[in-house]
Amino acid sequence: MASNGSDDRPVIGLTSYLEPAKFLVWDTEAVLLHRVYVDCVVAAGGIPVLLPPVSDAYDKLVSTVDGLVLTGGADVEPGRYGAEPHPATYTRPERDAFEFGLFAAARRAGKPVLGVCRGLQVMSVALGGTLTQHLPESGTTEHQPAPATFGRGTVTLAEGSRAAAILGPETKTLCYHHQAIDRLGAGLEPVGRAADGTIEAAELPGEFTLGVQWHPEQDTDDVRLFQALVDASKEK
Repeated sequence: MASNGSDDRPVIGLTSYLEPAKFLVWDTEAVLLHRVYVDCVVAAGGIPVLLPPVSDAYDKLVSTVDGLVLTGGADVEPGRYGAEPHPATYTRPERDAFEFGLFAAARRAGKPVLGVCRGLQVMSVALGGTLTQHLPESGTTEHQPAPATFGRGTVTLAEGSRAAAILGPETKTLCYHHQAIDRLGAGLEPVGRAADGTIEAAELPGEFTLGVQWHPEQDTDDVRLFQALVDASKEK
């Protein structure tokens, strides 16, 4: 475990944004992340650390944390799965390179990984999967009703899956995504679906590599997924 001394709380790395931002008197580029992510990690008994997408020292970074959260954000570059970009697709190539590298390093090191929204898509594309780039074209807008508005839904989880062991046979969700899994990456099992059939959770059997398409961090009163990650990180 990366933690030192008598404090046995695991260190949880969270990937972060690199974006223009305004705060106090400043209008500048900033490393940032929605605070609810770190609140959920703290509530689950972990120590959160932000990982900015500015390094390629993936193995070294992973060695300093006990578990990893691939957070939400921009779309994965379509070229990574052999597609041309849709007009509604917006990307951050530096985050792609960083998070694909971290994900691979975390798996090499046997560290638990939780993917949130974009994080699930990163996992899947990194393992050879593809994405549907714009769900509204198929007539569905409930996954992203309006800018900065989370959609509410229910996800049914597969019996015997890690996700179901954590959350039960179904769970209420808050989601915000205009893209979705098309073909899952190699080894990933689809263990959660929305009412319209969209894959909302996937995992790799035999390891704590779990991705969800919704935003569990938005409900800070229910930190079960973060608690499971923290518990798995303690074991490691």
